[in-house]
Amino acid sequence: MIPINSKLPTVGTTIFSVMSKLAQEHNAINLSQGFPDYATDPKLIKFVADAMYDGHNQYAPMPGLPVLREIIAEKAFEFYGAKYNPDTEVTITAGGTQAIFTAIAAVINPGDEVIIFEPAYDSYSPTIKLFGGLVKPFALHAPDYKIDWEMVKKTFSANTKMIILNSPQNPTGSILSKEDIDALIKLTKNTDILILSDEVYEHIIYDGAQHHSVSLYPELQERSFVIASFGKLLHTTGWKLGYCLAPAKLTAEFRKTHQFNVFSVNTPMQLGISNYLKSENIYKEIPGFFQQKRDFFRSLLSETKFKLLPCKGSYFQCVSYEEISDEKDTEIAKRLVVEFGVASIPVSAFYTKNTEDKILRFCFAKEQSTLEQAVERLMKI
Repeated sequence: MIPINSKLPTVGTTIFSVMSKLAQEHNAINLSQGFPDYATDPKLIKFVADAMYDGHNQYAPMPGLPVLREIIAEKAFEFYGAKYNPDTEVTITAGGTQAIFTAIAAVINPGDEVIIFEPAYDSYSPTIKLFGGLVKPFALHAPDYKIDWEMVKKTFSANTKMIILNSPQNPTGSILSKEDIDALIKLTKNTDILILSDEVYEHIIYDGAQHHSVSLYPELQERSFVIASFGKLLHTTGWKLGYCLAPAKLTAEFRKTHQFNVFSVNTPMQLGISNYLKSENIYKEIPGFFQQKRDFFRSLLSETKFKLLPCKGSYFQCVSYEEISDEKDTEIAKRLVVEFGVASIPVSAFYTKNTEDKILRFCFAKEQSTLEQAVERLMKI
């Protein structure tokens, strides 16, 4: 065998793939991986099909179709009052995860320290390590997963290069408040620290709360990559389309990497989404659509032995099983699949160190009937 010196020796298959595979093997209801089981809007599908039939099947420009970049820039101004030049500050990507990877690849050098808040989406840490960066995990805990910014400040060093934010947060469903933003502005003032703000669930936010995008705040916008996803917005996670907003200087570096990573992204889907967004005002419908699902799922779960944690955003509901079992979350998650036919995600998988808070994550971006069947099974625990 030819020896290979792995760049990620401790990394295996993602927990999402593991749990989805287990669910498939046991014919379980899959509330683990974050994708809908309901149909995409037929109008959107027709727009994409029309683009294909009209011959838009070759490479798009490397940064993305100008028409889609213009729509994104207009939306950023409408919602956040943020001005982004569609030519130099908006880039279409192959989903949110590719945008995250590219932003980190573009600016992180060996020895650079990156602060992440855990539980954290599982792509952050491996990507930082791939480029020689040092992960500085800051652990948050149930039930509210609040950030102690004074403690965060103590993790700063001369090598601190980036802070990664995620709001609404996967897996916890927590969101950043105005107080969080004020603290972040104060901490980063007069520094060269960059921010990567993962905002793929930006419109999935509840109870009339405001999404505090870093784009709302000029002091943060000037130092930030903002990542968004059409998959979450349009119920099309399998299309893998997203985008990155960043000041021109950061975008220039982002695109240097992007062009040698994917070069450009699916042309007919870009055009189809552009035409769909011109004709459908969907942004303001999204919170109500998912809040109905959240409230329905929570009402069902309240009849089980699980303890509900707050869910202020995203389409994930975390629960505590401390009154059910002393098992590790990885063990009970597998047992729920095998014995009860419901797949979840153990939240310890989102920590660098094995943290046992006895929390599981369920995805409720599902048909009402799917959620009913799942909770019917969970009632038997």
